[in-house]
Amino acid sequence: MERYVPHPRLTNRHRMTLFAWGRPRALSGLPEPTPRLFDVSADTRVLAHCHWQPRPWRHPTLLVLHGLEASSHAHYMRGLSDKAFRAGMNAIRLNQRNCGGTEHLSPGLYHSGLTADPAAVIRELIDVDGLPAIAVAGYSLGGNLALKLAGDWGREAPPQLQSVSAVSPTMDLERCVVALESPRNRVYEWNFVRNLKRRMRRKSRLFPARFPLNGLAAIRTVRQFDEAFTAPHHGFLGAHDYYTRASALRVLHRIHVPTLILTAEDDPFVPPEPFRDTAVTSNPAITVVVTPHGGHCGFVSSSRSYEDDGYWAERMVVEFAMGTVSAGSLLP
Repeated sequence: MERYVPHPRLTNRHRMTLFAWGRPRALSGLPEPTPRLFDVSADTRVLAHCHWQPRPWRHPTLLVLHGLEASSHAHYMRGLSDKAFRAGMNAIRLNQRNCGGTEHLSPGLYHSGLTADPAAVIRELIDVDGLPAIAVAGYSLGGNLALKLAGDWGREAPPQLQSVSAVSPTMDLERCVVALESPRNRVYEWNFVRNLKRRMRRKSRLFPARFPLNGLAAIRTVRQFDEAFTAPHHGFLGAHDYYTRASALRVLHRIHVPTLILTAEDDPFVPPEPFRDTAVTSNPAITVVVTPHGGHCGFVSSSRSYEDDGYWAERMVVEFAMGTVSAGSLLP
């Protein structure tokens, strides 16, 4: 795998993270998507933006999962899909339930370990669309989801699932929340909490009886939000129980599909220690790369060309996904 060399002006963790998040990106190679709704339960739908190759069943497919309070429109969702599509893959940018303006499609909330939704999407892509080769890639919270999905399935993963990739995954949620609570990360936590509270207000307007907003104004941290809303809504005993049970780290030892994990030592709120856990290092199916720099979901290099716009992690994910596709799995 190509070594990551950070842009020389972006070796500071915060500068890298904020630059990658805020920099406008022009993606001329990505065609307009086809919106599609997937029924994941009797009362819940999720929205995906799909980029189909001609004769989609003859091409591998990349399903992309976003992070906390993001959507299918996040820059890395579009950037990764652009690279995948140019490599010959179908690209599907999935919104988690309630994300991307879809609060009306579900009476419930999403959480960091809710693998049932992407699992249902994959099953439909296999059973209805007949797609023979699927890779899953997730960023941040979406990376935790991708890893946990592969771990939950274990040896029972459908053969069409050929690889999983995770960039800056929050696979040990308790550690990540503790890091997020550090004073140096106040701007990130403020942004997450602001967006979570906005979402709850929108949700309450649609389902006022189900989501009373008592105490919402006083919430200042992600942990407080999860304690008041996420944990009780999903039947967890509290925020700590939620973080423990929803973390992919608990099930990494069960992963049997080829898996790539990319993270950075200087990630502001995803500590590197869990990536050295024996659940990671002793599993031959998992390749983990911990770079000195990269920030959170950044990994911007100084490369600039049509083929390489400098987003190293996106290129590595596509190369890994394409490298794991079994030629015999594609239909004629």
